[in-house]
Amino acid sequence: MAELSIIPCGRKKIWDKQPELGAVPAKDAYIGTLHQRTRQYAEMFTDQWVILSAKHGFLFADDSVDGQYDVTFGQKSDEIISFDKLIKQAKDKQLDQFDQLVVLAGKKYKPIIDRTFTKDIPRVFPLLQYGGIGYILRALKQSVETNTPIH
Repeated sequence: MAELSIIPCGRKKIWDKQPELGAVPAKDAYIGTLHQRTRQYAEMFTDQWVILSAKHGFLFADDSVDGQYDVTFGQKSDEIISFDKLIKQAKDKQLDQFDQLVVLAGKKYKPIIDRTFTKDIPRVFPLLQYGGIGYILRALKQSVETNTPIH
């Protein structure tokens, strides 16, 4: 069964430390702890991963991110990607061809994923059982250290 992890981008970006940088691959753009831990988990337990950005939508590791931005889903901003574009990206990038989606993000991502992936693809949200960022980070770290996926 082919699984795709969808991981959050995060507020901390490489330009916070190196503002002179121009465009970088998505895999280098996001430097926050939650992003890093979800990526480690995704690389260990699923077949492929993509980053979900409120501005850029679905990003593969080598997709280019052009520079600093600060928008999140749920904000009022013209910079937030539309559902039409998310749906098109999911189809164009063949994200809808996986047997299961593993969404390693919080509850605000659930309606976005559910609306984007209308096809009947099973999806799991293993982090929703945790009541805060500290618990989520600890669960991800422990999972990777013990080579045991979160259920």
